[in-house]
Amino acid sequence: MGTLNIRSTFKLNSGYEIPLLGFGVYQTPLAVTEQCVLEAFKAGYRHVDSAAAYRNEAGCGAAMRASGLPRSELFFTSKIPPKRMGYEAARAVVDESLRTAGLDYIDLMLVHSPYGGSEARKGAWRALVEAVEAGKVRSIGVSNYGLHHLEELERHIVELEAERGGKGKGGVISVAQYEVHPWCARQDIAAWCAARNVALEAYCPVVRGERWGDKTLVALAEKYGKTQAQVLIRWSLQKGYLPLPKSVTPSRIRENADVYGFELTQEEVDQLETDEYAPIAWDPLQSPLDN
Repeated sequence: MGTLNIRSTFKLNSGYEIPLLGFGVYQTPLAVTEQCVLEAFKAGYRHVDSAAAYRNEAGCGAAMRASGLPRSELFFTSKIPPKRMGYEAARAVVDESLRTAGLDYIDLMLVHSPYGGSEARKGAWRALVEAVEAGKVRSIGVSNYGLHHLEELERHIVELEAERGGKGKGGVISVAQYEVHPWCARQDIAAWCAARNVALEAYCPVVRGERWGDKTLVALAEKYGKTQAQVLIRWSLQKGYLPLPKSVTPSRIRENADVYGFELTQEEVDQLETDEYAPIAWDPLQSPLDN
């Protein structure tokens, strides 16, 4: 893996690089988003994870412009909302997100969840493929897809290649985003992603603080002189994932980026992981294909 630092990146199947550490803005009020994202940039983050459903893309875009950093150094993600699935609706979302954020292109656009049924999923994916071809979006992927949804997506890609004129015309999966942490390790999804060089992004990497006090976690935090949040973010990085910690508190924003001065042993990474399946956010992975 080599020595990680805040500038470490992962080369996506699209050919673009994505910073390993991302800054999440889920439920960050629009009024404070710009300031929070600027704090994140000051702390060294270069990757911001938003979504149309978060209603704060405008604040993210404003921070990117106000930061004085070159656009090429910044990575911005948005997502197609569950209620806007299907070809026409997803196409419209891409244009709305570009306008709202005030950007010339979006680095990564994900399908936020698999809800909507097979035809709607295929249509939304086709809209993303076309957005890449039009230069509006650079890389595409999915979020919260179960293995059955991922397998269906691979079938849809083959179908789109046949329908749209051959190899590559069905798009390429660059990223898959999930709730992942030691109490929801999703080894099946991780294996699927690893076999295809799909970047696995981990939201809720610090479990919203709900596991503070866990015996193993506390022992590791004490051993390394780090917070429990820093240990969990480090766990995610060492698993090869791209963690997306979120905070609106400047000191925590900085703290969550300060995860490069120590390294867990392989044994400690394994010890921290449990066989629990305890997601704390939503769990669309279980939804049937016709839902």
